[in-house]
Amino acid sequence: MNGLINYVSCGVLWLGLLVKAPDLVRHRRDPYLRAICAVLGLAGLCFLLGAPPTVGAVNRLSGVPNLAAPLTYAAITGYCAASQVLVVHWRGGPRVHRTARRWTLAYAAVVLGIAVTFALGDAPVERRTDLDTYYATTPFIAQMIVLYLVAHLIAVTVTTVSSLRWARRVRGGLRAGLTLLGVGSLCGSGYSVAKLVAVGASWSGRDWSALDTAFSPAAAGLGALLMVVGVLVPLVTPRVTEWRRARRTYARLEPLERALDDLLTRRALRLPRPRFASPATRLMWRQTSVHNALGHLDAYFDRDLYDRTRAGVLAATGDPERAEADAWAAVIVAAVRHEAEPEGVAPLPGGAGPLPGRVPGPAALGRIADVLAGTAPLPPAPAAVPSGRTTAGTA
Repeated sequence: MNGLINYVSCGVLWLGLLVKAPDLVRHRRDPYLRAICAVLGLAGLCFLLGAPPTVGAVNRLSGVPNLAAPLTYAAITGYCAASQVLVVHWRGGPRVHRTARRWTLAYAAVVLGIAVTFALGDAPVERRTDLDTYYATTPFIAQMIVLYLVAHLIAVTVTTVSSLRWARRVRGGLRAGLTLLGVGSLCGSGYSVAKLVAVGASWSGRDWSALDTAFSPAAAGLGALLMVVGVLVPLVTPRVTEWRRARRTYARLEPLERALDDLLTRRALRLPRPRFASPATRLMWRQTSVHNALGHLDAYFDRDLYDRTRAGVLAATGDPERAEADAWAAVIVAAVRHEAEPEGVAPLPGGAGPLPGRVPGPAALGRIADVLAGTAPLPPAPAAVPSGRTTAGTA
């Protein structure tokens, strides 16, 4: 009686609406986005209005017994219309707007029918949880109940079929989201099916009100949870994928930063470490530290060592990217050692100096870090490479 399931379901749905609200503000003319927000908002409103405490409050404030019932049914019908419009925009095609308009008009007619039948009927006894079965045989009220339940069942059935059918043609987060949305709609169908069965039982003199008061709210709550997750998954998945990629790259660059750690500390080249930052921010911090160190070492890079090492590894492996990474690893470690020598020692003569046009990019930094970590073992050094050539794992 406390309506906990209803309020939790409403909160979950409106939380999803809150997540989508910034996108709606930026793209308020996007009909697909408007449909998603309408589905979330109206579904939450259905649970809010259907909670027994809310039902009692509406009836008491209005002074009309059971007025909360047609209001709830109208919200459910609006949710059905929004669901159908969402499905129409998913499908696309040349008649999207015309089809969406037809669904909207059809469910507007259902809302009108709910209002008319409730006005014509007589429901003087307040029923907060079992109105559907209590008034299942009352003229006009019974027609109102069947009207909204059939409209709801049609909507969730179409949504289930369309979502699961489309899910088979896509991949990734969109497929997961559509599958969850389809399964959630299927669970939601349990709401209307259970109530229709309970109403039919009342017509034959049986009391199956437990389906109305216990099973249908649980099915609707589970369906709402799966639905909101399904709507949000395609939105969240790209962001999560980006975070995972940034986290992996951040960890991958750790051997390179470790090789430069003494220089970064001694020369105060490292920016303050960000706290409570996203993986992308931490990755940018590490890349900035590495670039600061490489910029400081620019005058100490041995161009001859780079060229000889690259040529030797390229001859041994035939992999230009691998050869470039090995050459940079050798040059960086040699430059770090030379820069750390006692003050007064000048940069390497002759072959030393910047390597124009060869500054390693983000992908190259990862390969260099792999060499320094020993995850990309070097081939035997050819004779052309000096004996001082640094091997993997040396820092």
